[in-house]
Amino acid sequence: MAQQRALPQSKETLLQSYNKRLKDDVKSIMDNFTEIIKTAKIEDETQVSRATQGEQDNYEMHVRAANIVRAGESLMKLVSDLKQFLILNDFPSVNEAIDQRNQQLRALQEESDRKLIALRDEVSIDLYELEEEYYSSRYK
Repeated sequence: MAQQRALPQSKETLLQSYNKRLKDDVKSIMDNFTEIIKTAKIEDETQVSRATQGEQDNYEMHVRAANIVRAGESLMKLVSDLKQFLILNDFPSVNEAIDQRNQQLRALQEESDRKLIALRDEVSIDLYELEEEYYSSRYK
């Protein structure tokens, strides 16, 4: 809960809406499943004929099953939204990856700088020797 308080208002509101969606969808699944079970129970004779009652129960079960499927799809969308939220708002891991990459590139830069300095020193020494040879042979 302390972590949620540190979040900006829009993120906290978004997380609350995710929580509400979760509770609503799970409640919808439970309610519809309970009603399907109640409908499946055979009752004594009523004023409506058995065929008519059977058709009505069949239709009600189809509607409730469709509601369960809709709630399940909504839960899957919620999981997708939560994953997207985590990926887009997981700044500590993103910052850690950036820092790690910076360290790798700095190490590569330092290694390249050392090699370039060594190469410069070698070329400088060779150039000095060549100049010395050139000027000493010129005066002979």
